[in-house]
Amino acid sequence: MTSQGPCRKSYLHLLWKRLSSIRASDVTRWWLRRIPMLEWAPKYKLREYFFPDLISGMMLSVQQVAQGLAFAVMSSVHPVFGLYGSFFAPLIYAIFGMSRHVITGTFAITSLISCAAVERLVPLNSSNVTNNSLGDLVLSDFEMKRIGVAAAVTFLGGVIQMSMFLLNLGSATILLSEPVVSAMTTGAATHVVTSQVKFLLGIKMPYISGPLGMFYIYSYIFKNIRMVHIGALIFSILSLVVLILTKELNEKYKSKIRFVIPIDLALIISSSLICYFADMPKTHDLDVVGHVPKGIPLPQAPPMDILQDVVVEAFGVALVGYAVSIFLAYNSSKRFKYPVSENQELFAHGLSNIIPSFFFCIPNSGAPVRTFLLYNTGSKTQVAALISCFLVLFVIYVVTPLLYWLPMSVLAAIIIVGLKGMLIQFRDLKKYWNVDTFDWGIWICTYLVTICFAANIGLLFGVVFSIAVGVLRLSRAKVLRVVYMPEEYSAVTEDEYPELKIVSIGAPLFFLNAKRFRMHILEMNNKIVTRRGDCKHKTEALLKTMPKGVYEGGKPHRDRRYKTLILDCSGIPFLDFTGVITLTQISQNLRESNTDVLFSGCSASLVKALMYCGSDCGLKREHFFSTVRAALDALKVKMCTGSSVEVLDATEA
Repeated sequence: MTSQGPCRKSYLHLLWKRLSSIRASDVTRWWLRRIPMLEWAPKYKLREYFFPDLISGMMLSVQQVAQGLAFAVMSSVHPVFGLYGSFFAPLIYAIFGMSRHVITGTFAITSLISCAAVERLVPLNSSNVTNNSLGDLVLSDFEMKRIGVAAAVTFLGGVIQMSMFLLNLGSATILLSEPVVSAMTTGAATHVVTSQVKFLLGIKMPYISGPLGMFYIYSYIFKNIRMVHIGALIFSILSLVVLILTKELNEKYKSKIRFVIPIDLALIISSSLICYFADMPKTHDLDVVGHVPKGIPLPQAPPMDILQDVVVEAFGVALVGYAVSIFLAYNSSKRFKYPVSENQELFAHGLSNIIPSFFFCIPNSGAPVRTFLLYNTGSKTQVAALISCFLVLFVIYVVTPLLYWLPMSVLAAIIIVGLKGMLIQFRDLKKYWNVDTFDWGIWICTYLVTICFAANIGLLFGVVFSIAVGVLRLSRAKVLRVVYMPEEYSAVTEDEYPELKIVSIGAPLFFLNAKRFRMHILEMNNKIVTRRGDCKHKTEALLKTMPKGVYEGGKPHRDRRYKTLILDCSGIPFLDFTGVITLTQISQNLRESNTDVLFSGCSASLVKALMYCGSDCGLKREHFFSTVRAALDALKVKMCTGSSVEVLDATEA
């Protein structure tokens, strides 16, 4: 008890000392780092930026409304909740996100993940018609239970992202290679297309999920192909044709026109008018959106009692959503030359999920289609996102009742055409095949796992598989490659440096490749490799046995032992205990075979480690040199006649 008083005083003293050392500049820097809007907003050039941002914001609002409705349906919740996500998420990210061109909001992949939790916990057979009035919302208990599950997934996903931010895990994105993200998003887009086929064809079918669920969906559709609704099919075909042709024209002539033709808005209005005047829900039993209440309800906490039931989906939303978002942020950073912090992006996306979850929003993330729209329309800053938010708010309070007659098949067509950018990533296969067939294999395997299971499982598999492939390639890499004496040494080689080999180690030396490296070094000591002349590099030369009497310039060389080996360690990125032990064992084994081993370019820590582990092997200070040149100069004193010199480069193939 008596010792607690001094300890507490000491702690309070340290705390006060740290707090008193904080300066106003530190506080300002912290706020600028956490709220990037405070940095770029004061520098906003009104005359130069506002008009492009205004045009981009108007075009963006159309996409936000259309895809918000569509992705809410994909999440198995009422369409109005997608509009809420199209308002709150981009508003929060515009304030806290670092990228000035990434747009967050409802997204196909996160909606599909959320749908799994909604359908599992609140299946269709639990539907009832009991109304539940919540402010301006008058929806059934069934709809409110469903959005409760989706909001719980949104909340927990945001909490996971915020926890990753607090643990400073933003740098973990180094594990996300481009082939993995490309394959995962392409596979997820395939799932999304599959989920919309029933709306395109107007087929009523049960919810199907689980392993190989995509194939079971197509099997059900083919078995019940006679159930296709002709009216829905006609709407779908016409919508797909109009959307594809118009978007292709937008892309082709984007340099000649200042805005993108809002074909999504035009299609929504025209199809709704056709359904209204033809009264197609009654006369042709066409599936439409139905009643969409206006206004935003008062905030309400998501149901916390089901959080333990949605952990898997929440992790999927957090990881998959962040993976897509950070790659969009990287792309914007490269294109427009401004910095992006991975950890700050976690913070921004965490808030963009946590806060909207209290307003009945489905999970959100960076939206590729809408982000690329900002690229094409010349957006300058997140002001475009803020403008779109106010226009979406106008739609929520004024226009929503007019969306009653919008056909579900049109929404499905909008979703599928919007996924074009992800679906055409199949073209990446040619690039990976020509550059690295291992990346091609990673892409194929990740895609197959994603379509057979789910996007989150595909992402996890892709990361683990790519790491395993990388480790295997590193452990199997050919670590020896023949190069030749630099020009400044070649003139004096035969006279000054006899019986010598120089090996430059340019690869990591650790437990995975240490045994292979040791084997190659010892084999090298017993093989003749004489390669001079017109070729400066010869891969795998040490793996081939050269016959005795190889001619060089007409003069045969006899098989002989080299008496000195210089290991240039300046290119070793890192090494572990096994690598150090390997180097000391190589030194000992070669000394026993009358070959002296010298080390050059070693860091201070490596010299210390080799001296410690090699004290019993006879390693001394005189065996270490700062450079190869210094080692050669030292040998010059001891040696006087000689043989040719070879330089071998031990680098990762």
